[in-house]
Order: sequence, then structure tokens, then C-alpha cells
Amino acid sequence: MINAIKVRGAKVHNLKNIDVNIPLHKIVGIAGVSGSGKSSLALGVLYAEGSRRYLEALSTYTRRRMTQAAKAQVEEVLYVPASLALHQRPGIPGIRSTFGTGTELLNSLRLMFSRLANHRCPKGHYQSPTLAVAAGQELVCSECGVHFYAPSAEELAFNSQGACRTCGGTGIVRTVDRTTLVPDESLTIEQGAVAPWNSLMWSLMVDVCREMGVRTDVPFRELTEQERKIVFDGPAEKKHILYKAKNSNQAGELDFTYYNAVYTVENALSKVKDEKGMKRVEKFLKEDICPDCGGTRLSVAAREPKLRGISLDEACRLSLSELVKWVAGVPESLPEEMRPMANSISESFQTVAKRLMDLGLGYLSLDRAASTLSTGERQRMQLARAVRNRTTGVLYVLDEPSIGLHPSNIVGLTGVMHDLIADGNSVVLVDHDTQILSEADWIVEMGPQAGADGGYVIAQGTVPEIIQSAASQIGPFLSGKSRVSSGKKQNEDSVFENGMIRLSTSEIHTVKPLEVEIPKGRLTVVTGVSGSGKTTLVLESLVPGLEASIAGRPMPEHVKLVKADGIGQVKLIDATPIGINVRSTVATYANIHDELRKIYARTKEAKQHGFKAGDFSYNTGKLRCPVCDGTGSISLDVQFLPDVDIPCPECRGARYGKEAGLVHYQNKTGEQYTLPDLMAMDVHTARKVCRDMRLVHQRLRVLEDLGLGYLTLGEETPSLSGGEAQRLKLASEMGKSQTDSVFVFDEPTIGLHPLDVQTLLSVFQTLILNGATVIVIEHDLDVIRCADYIVDMGPGGGEEGGRIVAAGTPEEIKNAPQSVTGKYL
Repeated sequence: MINAIKVRGAKVHNLKNIDVNIPLHKIVGIAGVSGSGKSSLALGVLYAEGSRRYLEALSTYTRRRMTQAAKAQVEEVLYVPASLALHQRPGIPGIRSTFGTGTELLNSLRLMFSRLANHRCPKGHYQSPTLAVAAGQELVCSECGVHFYAPSAEELAFNSQGACRTCGGTGIVRTVDRTTLVPDESLTIEQGAVAPWNSLMWSLMVDVCREMGVRTDVPFRELTEQERKIVFDGPAEKKHILYKAKNSNQAGELDFTYYNAVYTVENALSKVKDEKGMKRVEKFLKEDICPDCGGTRLSVAAREPKLRGISLDEACRLSLSELVKWVAGVPESLPEEMRPMANSISESFQTVAKRLMDLGLGYLSLDRAASTLSTGERQRMQLARAVRNRTTGVLYVLDEPSIGLHPSNIVGLTGVMHDLIADGNSVVLVDHDTQILSEADWIVEMGPQAGADGGYVIAQGTVPEIIQSAASQIGPFLSGKSRVSSGKKQNEDSVFENGMIRLSTSEIHTVKPLEVEIPKGRLTVVTGVSGSGKTTLVLESLVPGLEASIAGRPMPEHVKLVKADGIGQVKLIDATPIGINVRSTVATYANIHDELRKIYARTKEAKQHGFKAGDFSYNTGKLRCPVCDGTGSISLDVQFLPDVDIPCPECRGARYGKEAGLVHYQNKTGEQYTLPDLMAMDVHTARKVCRDMRLVHQRLRVLEDLGLGYLTLGEETPSLSGGEAQRLKLASEMGKSQTDSVFVFDEPTIGLHPLDVQTLLSVFQTLILNGATVIVIEHDLDVIRCADYIVDMGPGGGEEGGRIVAAGTPEEIKNAPQSVTGKYL
């Protein structure tokens, strides 16, 4: 009997040629500090090989249409099943995606309304449910004799034929908000007064506007009514213009059509394909609920069929827990001959819904837009989708499934994992949450440190064995012997001594009207079970409210008041990866590379060769490698196989050409290094070498303080983990006085081992000592214990939540009877 996956000689990322056995048909936890190689083992080896082998069994024709994983750098992997991965950060859903479409529950519901409902004839009479609908036969109205067909499930879908004509099935209409088109009337049009022309249009529009008879060199507020009319609503006329090219001094002439300011925005909006494109146009739009469908997204015809007295849009408004009860009563409400069909549709609905209820998502309604869900909610939607198929013999790789889960939600998650095992699957999960790890049957611990000092298996075994192991770093946290602490504690009474930020909101989503006070210059943690309204309170109300009040813009509709004296900037530090561009590296992002270029340009050798600071850039400078153009790797297109990225054969991944090796920097101890040498060092080593470069040394020290000393300077930022990306974003903020700043963190302990959480807490402490106000959405009990002030949302998720159950110091929350978080403290 084969009972384990055998991995031999794994070298993905920083793995040190390791051999490890992963038991099959068990829950296996992979733990270790951030950057120690957990995801490299779980996703880079197990998932990559499991999915690749499965896909290679398909025909070449099919494979060409799929994104294919490259072969992992490992000598051999034996007995790995086909695998599915659930990633740390599910992608941001599109504007058409709702909780109903994402979980596919809406499919079953539409089928019910198409096959089982009372349909309405064109003259407005409702017919009793009949099997003729399923047979695709014509219906005859019993009152007026009109012949008609019942709508198919497709005709009830807001993403196809059932969409409301006015809003196209999005439930909202976006119109141009004219107040945003010219934000500053003291500017002239040539200085960029008309905002959409700067960001959505060619700069030539200014020249065309001049041809239309508008003065472009006087402040906008001095234009006549007629001139304003041309700017906002002028006709699309062709004009012949002379223009000067931006980069050179050459002039040219062109025939160009005039786009007025309003049409510029409308035209850009019609071309939007994704959320990213939407972000560019968004600032010129106002969103209103569609007047025709009332936000339901459905056409009039799609809202007509009635089942158990309600229409499809009304069913979608019910919370999942209410809907489950409603669906259970559907078969009983129908004539005898239709019940077998009704039972089978309602069963398929109930099996999916049960999973979602187990995972604590019963409070969401099917019409909730997916883009307003929190990370934890999106991840569990993904998990439920994977689990409901009752697969057998599949390896599930879960990357931090506890993200966004309150300790009380984790019980539902472990239940789902045990069900997967009971169905004959295997589960591998990367996590730091001791509550989840203690449920694992086997633990593999990576370490001992991050980056180059990690990539070894330091301990493996059952939970009791790990607790006994001397080498294990997570053991003491599993047995409860070690705790994370932040060192200093505030006096209870002095929490508000630096003043406060006040927020008052009206109702939105499932969140009731709120009144919140947050102490300035302190660490405030917002807690609560998943779906209790933390994301809505902080990211949809407080952050946009503060931004609007700082910029003097109108507040979001549901925000009634934000009072924050002396706050001048809000910084949201989230764990989204930094850039998708291979050209962004740790050194460029932390502003170290620019300094190094200047220092190298001042050396004697650089002056002899005539190199300037700009030449040392691997993106645009003349010292970059000519073969790979400074990216450090080249992509080989192999047909029918995935593109293969290999290190550039010329510069071996250093990004620089041979000439860069001619320039050396010598420090006071007489050691000499070229710039490519430095870029290949990790932060620890580089800091010792760069002792004499004051600014560089300072910035490297900040990276060390953030616990990122193991990253190499030339490491690409897109390859960093969520936790690393989040801390790197803080690098430029450390060390400044921050009395006017508010920092908002969305679950910063993602991907952090308890030892890394300690580092993070000291980072918060540094920010607070510099006068900053730090607000954190968090489930990690260690962080919650170390807060100066806690705002606990709840008591449940969705309709059962959305209120502030308790607010106060950790001591006060511990003793608050109604707080769920208090019980776990």
C-alpha cells in the first residue's frame, strides 16, 4: 500500500535539495517562518508536479489552450496524485460576479424558476406549474388562450439574455460626474484644467480645443458660457492642427476629431474590460442604482416567474440561511408529478449550500457583489467550490486557509478538511495558525530561517512529536509555552490622550449605522467573526472617508461624519503583490538602487569610462545586459509546451552587461565590489559592505528591522510572499515623523510565523513612537492581545453582525460578556 508522496532532491526557490515524505490521505501541515520555503514545497513542488502530470495526460490540442506549469526543479516526485491549489489571495472578481454566480448556486435557482415556477402569459395571467415547460412545449393560457413559451434558465440570467436593458445586467448605471471634470478652475486648459484629457486622452485634445475657438491660455473660471459649453458638450468635428512632438522638437500636422470632456469619459468607459481599466475611469463617474431594475440586474421578463409566491430577484435578496429553508419547501408546494424533478434540483442546491453554511457564510445573499466580499469570504467560496465535487484521490493544497477567519470560524474549516480526507483525498496546508496546525495529522516544519538560511526540513512528525522536538520553532507555540508579546502596555485611562478620530455611518451591506471612536497615536485592532463588517467599517467607510475629508471631496454616501483633526494622510498597506513587472526589484522598490547608481557614477573608474548615474540603470542604462535587456532571464517559446524562462546565458541573471564589471566601489576596509556583485547580496551582507554609504546603510537597516534581511537586493518583487510585500511597502515610511499619518493594515499577519509576528509588532511600535495612528483588521490573537484599543464587530456574520459589540482595551474586551473575541482572549 502506497502511503506517502516521496519528494527527492527538491531545489525550487530556496529549497536546499531536500528529501521529504508527505503522508497521503492525511491532513499535513507545513509550517515555518516567513520565507523559509513552505510555499515552495507545497505549491512549487507538490501542486506543480501533481497538476502538471495530470495535464500532460491530455491531448496536445487541449493543452495548448491551458496555461501550463513548468516542470518543477526536483529530481523526482513519486506517487503524487492530481492536485488542486487554493491560493492565498483569490483574484479580484469582475463587476458581473456575485456571491450567487461565484458559488454557482444561482444556476440551480434559475433552473427552479424556469422549470417549476408559475409563468405569466403575455396578457398578464399566471399559469400553474406544468411538466410541459421541461419538455420544451408551448404553453396555452387557460384564461385567454394565448400561446407562449416559458423562459429558459438562460433567459433568467443577468449575464446573458435576462439582463436588464438599461444597466446591461450590472445593477448600476454609471454616469459622468461633471463636478470632477475640471477639479481646479484656476488652471488654464494648457496647464491641464480638463482632467480626463490628461489621463484618458491624448494631450493633442488641447490643440483641437483651441481650433474649436476656446481660449486655452486663460484660467478656466474666466471662460465664457459658450466656451464652457464647447469644452463639456462640443460637437465631434474634425480639425486640422499643427502640433509639436513631446520628445523631440519636430512639428507635425494632423486631422483630429474633437472629443469633448464628457464624451472622453463615456468613450473610455465603453472600452473598459476589467477592474484595472475601471480604476482609471472611476474617478470621473458617479454610480447610481439602475432606475429600471432597482439594482436586481434582471429584465422585467426575468422577474415575472413566481415560485412559492416570490420572484427570482426576491429569492436572491434572502440570506443563504433563509434561502435554504425556502428551497426545502419548494417540492411540497408543487403538483405530485413535478416533485421528482423538483427534488433533484433542490438537492443539488442544498449540497452546495450546506458546505457554505458549514464555512460560516450563511449570512450572505446571492445578489451580493463579489467585489465587496472580504478575502476570507472569497477564499471560503473557492474552498466550498472545490469540496462540493466529492472527488476522491485528489491532493488539495491550501495556502493559508485560515486567512480572514475568526477563531470561531476555524472549527467549520477543520470540519471541511476532515470531510475531504473521509472522501479519500489528501490535504496539504501551509499555515501558521496554531489552532489549525494542531488539527493536522502530520507536520513538516521548514526553516531554520528565511531566504538563503532556510529551505531545510528542521522537524517533522505528529503534533505531540513536534512539541517534543528540540529543533522545532513552532513547537513551543503549539504547546502554549511561548506567547507573542509587544513589550509595552498603555495605561487604561491614557489611551485617548492624543485625541481621537470619530466616524459616523449609515447602513450599508449588512452593517448597521455605526458610531466609532479610534484613539490617535495608538494601535487599534478591529476584530470580529468573518462577515461581521470589519472590511466595510475600515476599508469602505473609514479610509475613503478620511481620504475625502483630507482632499476636501464629498464623502461616500453612507459616511455621515469623519472628524480627524491634524490627520494629513492615510496609507493602506495591504498584502497584494508588488507590481507584475519583472523589472521591479527589492533595491528599486526600497529606493536603494538610485542611491547606488549615484555612488557608482562618482567613482574614478566610472569617470574614466564616462559613465553617468543613468547608465547604471538595468532598465534603461547603457550598462544593462544587451541579450536579456536587463530582465536577467529570457523566455524560450516551445510550441505545445509552456514557455520556458531560463537565466540569461550572457549575464547569468545579473541583468548587467560585461562593462558594468569594470567599475568598482571600494569601502574603508579596502574591499571592492561591482554593482552586479552588490545586487546579488542579501540585505544582511550588503549592509556590512555598505557601512560607509550613509543613506544606503540606513535604508538597508530599515529592511533588516522589518525582518527582511534575507532578501537579495536584486530579487524580483512579484515573487515575494504577501507578508514580505506588505512589510516592504512600509520601508519608505519608517524613521519619519508620522504624527499626521494613519496606517491601515488588512490582516498583516498573513504568512507570518509567530516569531515573525513579533517582528511585525515591533514595526507597529516604531510607527507609533513616531506619532502614527495604526489601525489593523486582524484575527491573530497575539496581535489582538497586544492592541492598545480593540473595536469588536459582531456578534455574528451578515445580518447577525454589523454592530460594534464592544470597544475598549484588551482587559475590557476580555470581560465583555457579549464579545466573541473576548472569549478567546
